[in-house]
Amino acid sequence: MGGLPARPARILVAALSVALAVLVATGVWISFQARDAQAAADDRQAALLAAGTHAKNLVSLDYKTVDADVRRILDTCTAGARTGYEAIAGKLKSTTVANKVVQHGVLRATGLVSMSGGTAKVLVVADAEIRWDGSKSPPQERFYRWTMDVTKVGGVWLVSKVVQVV
Repeated sequence: MGGLPARPARILVAALSVALAVLVATGVWISFQARDAQAAADDRQAALLAAGTHAKNLVSLDYKTVDADVRRILDTCTAGARTGYEAIAGKLKSTTVANKVVQHGVLRATGLVSMSGGTAKVLVVADAEIRWDGSKSPPQERFYRWTMDVTKVGGVWLVSKVVQVV
């Protein structure tokens, strides 16, 4: 008789051990899934922020701070895109200073079109008010719409391509 109760107890302990192992494994799996989902959400947010920051930099220029303004544009793009901006930076600076341009931009919206791995395509909407110091001309409003390709480089999202949408 002493052997009968021990066997059901061993079966119960074994069943409880298996159930505990399944619960722990499920908890670990859920934890990894949550971590991966959070990382993906963080990447989506960072890609949107990178495109929005770049757009704001593009539409915010002041003849008094044009060197710093252009530097901000260059700092928010990849090496490939930077080459294109550097090619026109001199003309942009001289025109901005010569015409005493003060352009204040406002980011209106960003939206994620697609994301795969370390690249994303983002739609961006920004507006700007342009005035010319010393001019009697009224300020002008400009409205910009772009698609921007954004690439993760060294853990940082940078704009790699900008196409204005007409």
